[in-house]
Amino acid sequence: MNPMQGLYVDKVVVHMAVGEAGEKLVKAENIVSAITGQSPIRAYAKRTQPAFGVRKGQPIGCRVTLRGARAEEFVRTALGIVENSLAASQFDATGNFSFGIEEHTDFPGQSYDPMIGIYGMDVTVVLERKGIRIARRSIQKRKLPTKQRVTKADAVAYMSEAFNVEVY
Repeated sequence: MNPMQGLYVDKVVVHMAVGEAGEKLVKAENIVSAITGQSPIRAYAKRTQPAFGVRKGQPIGCRVTLRGARAEEFVRTALGIVENSLAASQFDATGNFSFGIEEHTDFPGQSYDPMIGIYGMDVTVVLERKGIRIARRSIQKRKLPTKQRVTKADAVAYMSEAFNVEVY
């Protein structure tokens, strides 16, 4: 196989939404920081939603982007929590996939504390092939060739092979 055709985990985005600013958001940031080993950034509301008491520009969540070895290690841990199984509907047409983790207490080193509560999170994994730089560089930007694009079937095969994930 051509080494340029191999897939790899480009990045993993861990997102935790709490819906409001204040103490709840600070607790969520501390949990995400403890689980990932990186400091999170805040996510802000794009629109005002009066039914939920959310105003535009209000901080409502936090997220962390992991890359490299740290990203692969996190994917292995998170997939172990969801029992190494994903639905085919969780993969999109460009080879990315997302899944949710209901309780942060499932991660190693995390325990239930009644003062904190239980928080869930979303995990989004982006898979790529080498050579993607030609579509992102600022000088002589080119369209990515079709054979370099990641498809849903490629992503499912890679996850089954590299991470021993069952896709149903």
